[in-house]
Amino acid sequence: MGKTLLVTGGAGFIGSNFIRLVIEQRDDWHVINLDALTYSGNLENLADIDLNSRYEFARGDINNSELLDTLMPRCDAVVHFAAESHVDRSIMDSTPFVQTNVVGTQKLLDAARRNDVQRFVHVSTDEVYGELPLDDPEAKFTEQTPIAPNSPYSASKAASDLLVRAYHETFGMDTLITRCSNNFGPYQFPEKVIPLFVSNLLEDKQVPLYGDGLNVRDWIHVVDHCEAVLTVLEKGSAGEVYNIGGNNERTNLELTHSILKIMGKDESMIKHVTDRLGHDRRYAIDATKMRQQLGWEPTRSAWPNALEQTVQWYVDHTEWWQRVKSGAYAEYYDKMYGNR
Repeated sequence: MGKTLLVTGGAGFIGSNFIRLVIEQRDDWHVINLDALTYSGNLENLADIDLNSRYEFARGDINNSELLDTLMPRCDAVVHFAAESHVDRSIMDSTPFVQTNVVGTQKLLDAARRNDVQRFVHVSTDEVYGELPLDDPEAKFTEQTPIAPNSPYSASKAASDLLVRAYHETFGMDTLITRCSNNFGPYQFPEKVIPLFVSNLLEDKQVPLYGDGLNVRDWIHVVDHCEAVLTVLEKGSAGEVYNIGGNNERTNLELTHSILKIMGKDESMIKHVTDRLGHDRRYAIDATKMRQQLGWEPTRSAWPNALEQTVQWYVDHTEWWQRVKSGAYAEYYDKMYGNR
């Protein structure tokens, strides 16, 4: 018998790719997508499955306990993606990050507990671990690495992780936490580096590179990440943390040069800008636990092919990112759901 999942933040980049994966690969599962449709939530990301009988959309805030209590009784599990996630925005104003990432997670946990939801998967980030030194390439984040967040965003995610852990320890809830490295792929909101750089170059605009560009990130294709989350949902052990990575470390400067090369542009298109406050120098994930205990490893993240395919997606979907950049994407809800 199939499951019914409540997926929070399912109109966002990773959440929408996860929902599509579940609908495609689990033909007896039902998905309820709960999303408040704030600035980065885009229902056009799921236009291809909008009329699928196993998919439904509920517009609402994860802080709305009454709404949660109408949805949770139908659900076997919660997969919690909903979050404020852009570090630069958290530096400008951390209040929405605390409200959504911390309080919103607490509201979800309470509702799941009240309604006897069987499993709660909390999707977090490697940024909760802080940073690794550039001069020790063998150092990686493991699940035992102490939490040491350095931005308001990562601090809010770390706080939500601790709440999820506490609900398992205190109430015996079946909770799991995943911590993933930087994602790339289709439908990413174009304030993030890859779609921002590609769309800028397509408009013949320079790309803004922070500082010296030597910050290192471990890049994973979004579908690899989604398959890992699905694996944790189905096979993970209650109370555990699972690191998810792409084995694909690159400096921001190397990433920028790769995008320029793919798009036939030269270094004159780079605009060096003042570095972000508190910019972590290096992230790197050790995903040994995922591989050894759950049998998962990335299959789509290897460069240059994965990056080339991602750049091509944005080249082929110019209308999509133009609508996002102009704000016109927000009209989709009224068009599709206004009369329902």
